[in-house]
Amino acid sequence: MALSFLIPLFTGLITGYIFKKGVDEIAYFAGILAVISLIISLVLAPWQIQLILLIVVLITTQRLLEKNEYKMKQQQNNQNKINSSS
Repeated sequence: MALSFLIPLFTGLITGYIFKKGVDEIAYFAGILAVISLIISLVLAPWQIQLILLIVVLITTQRLLEKNEYKMKQQQNNQNKINSSS
């Protein structure tokens, strides 16, 4: 497994740290570089790592959708109670 994807990954992590700690315009450039480096790292990553990340994203998205759906149902129930009591 080629580990060349680790170079832009660590570059992105370091520039992301600079972005969080910096307050000047250089911090914005570091943030842009961090995003670009992380995207390049994902493109260069082996398919096994990409597959694991895809599974994690799908599971996380499903859980967030379930939480939002539950909150929406609660709000609708509260709204129906308010409307029926009026």
